[in-house]
Amino acid sequence: MLFGQFTADDAKTNDKGGDWYEREFTLINKSLIQEPILDLDTKWYPAENSSCIEVEDLVQFEDKILKPCFCIKLDEIINNYGNKTVDDTQDIDDSDDLDIEDETDSEIDTEEKHYWWLNARPSYWIFQDKALNEELYFTMYNENGEKRHIFKYFLEAKPGDEIICYEASPTKKIVALGEITRENDGKNIYFSLKEHLTNKITLKTLQDTPKLSSKSFGQNGSLFKLTKDEFDCIMDLIRDQNPEDTSAQEEVYPIYTKEDFLNEVFMSSEQYEHLKNLLQRKKNIILQGAPGVGKTFCAKRLAYSMMNEKNESRVKVIQFHQSYSYEDFIMGYRPSGNGFELKYGVFYDFCKKAENQPDQDFFFIIDEINRGNLSKIFGELMQLIEVDYRGQPISLTYENKPFAVPKNLYIIGMMNTADRSLAMIDYALRRRFSFFNIEPGFNSEGFTNYQNLLGNQVFDNLIKKIELLNDAISKDSSLSDGFKIGHSYFCGLTSETVDNNVLRSIVEYDIMPMLKEYWFDEEEKYNTWSNDLLEVFKE
Repeated sequence: MLFGQFTADDAKTNDKGGDWYEREFTLINKSLIQEPILDLDTKWYPAENSSCIEVEDLVQFEDKILKPCFCIKLDEIINNYGNKTVDDTQDIDDSDDLDIEDETDSEIDTEEKHYWWLNARPSYWIFQDKALNEELYFTMYNENGEKRHIFKYFLEAKPGDEIICYEASPTKKIVALGEITRENDGKNIYFSLKEHLTNKITLKTLQDTPKLSSKSFGQNGSLFKLTKDEFDCIMDLIRDQNPEDTSAQEEVYPIYTKEDFLNEVFMSSEQYEHLKNLLQRKKNIILQGAPGVGKTFCAKRLAYSMMNEKNESRVKVIQFHQSYSYEDFIMGYRPSGNGFELKYGVFYDFCKKAENQPDQDFFFIIDEINRGNLSKIFGELMQLIEVDYRGQPISLTYENKPFAVPKNLYIIGMMNTADRSLAMIDYALRRRFSFFNIEPGFNSEGFTNYQNLLGNQVFDNLIKKIELLNDAISKDSSLSDGFKIGHSYFCGLTSETVDNNVLRSIVEYDIMPMLKEYWFDEEEKYNTWSNDLLEVFKE
């Protein structure tokens, strides 16, 4: 027994002549029950010259035909009139396809979000024929009434789960992306398509991807679970060829302007314009300065001001250290189970994110950039980050696949100029960055406004002492401007929280220990300035 839908309004004469007519229809589903249905007290069975009988008893039709044979209710047909039912009447069995391990013995997890691989056989139905956002369903039992392979996967699928839609032989390509739309009803899972892929991903592409080469998708089954890493890897392949359309993804973020930057960062308007223009031209800059000048704070707000919004999704902040490697930054093999698998690094992932939204600017911020071995961390990206090579792909060390640093990605590094234990950046990488000095902002308009809001005389006197101290540090032959005391030590206060105890603790536990390190072999100079700073609290 078959279940179908007429696709033509008019009947036409059969080619064989006579009084027979035919009308075009499309197949929706095949019956799960093969035995004859003999308990129907109706005249539905065609007889003599009749082959099309109108159903009048809809209740019996639903109870005896629709529900047991096709796992569908009458109201579902009415509500989804015109929809195409997605039902592969037999499980996929492509020996060339890849397979995922059977997890039938594990408990069903109903909490976390899942990711699925759904197989379709083109001879039965084709994803590209289905409309986007139209609810489709896939039967949980095959044509023999048996549970489909790894039945628990059908039970685990829940609303919001994401689906990779793959067509088996002869297509053998990922052709669409989907999403589970509602809970299963014990007979079907329900989903809709969210995107048809313009550039489909071939099975060979999956097999040539190191992270996926040992996996198999779709042998002897229809629905398979993907791990988050597998799903992300497949999505990287998809987005390489199908950049995401973000025009419909309108999310409102707080507006952030140049004026907001100057109110928070304590830099002059001229300095801001110079810094912004430098980053736009070079793509890569390093903010260098003394402790407490707010380099990281400045970097994030520079990004916000250039985006004109406080959008954290387009800003990524990391910190380098001596153990940081190429494998952390770009990609490398990591232990996984009994072996190793290729994992992508934070910079690789962020580049792909920027690449998929070419009309938006993205900012990658590296704190303590000179603490890492930069040549080792960047590897062949030493060339790719250069402004003249942006967008030009090369093959990476671990993966024979083209990769490029997109033109809409900006790199901002921060470097502490007062840390004598750190080596300077090597010249090969130095020429790929512009260096911008961040000075203490005590004389900026923003800090003056902040100081006036506090209205505290002890605070004002202390800042005057700090400015005199910075002048002495700048003139000290063993130090330089890079060792000055930054303004951020004194930020974040209000007229209610600023008092002598708070200010004294800043001096004793932040400023004086740093001076002790600066003048570790000049105790007299250290004592002189320590006493001068503490004298403020006796006035």
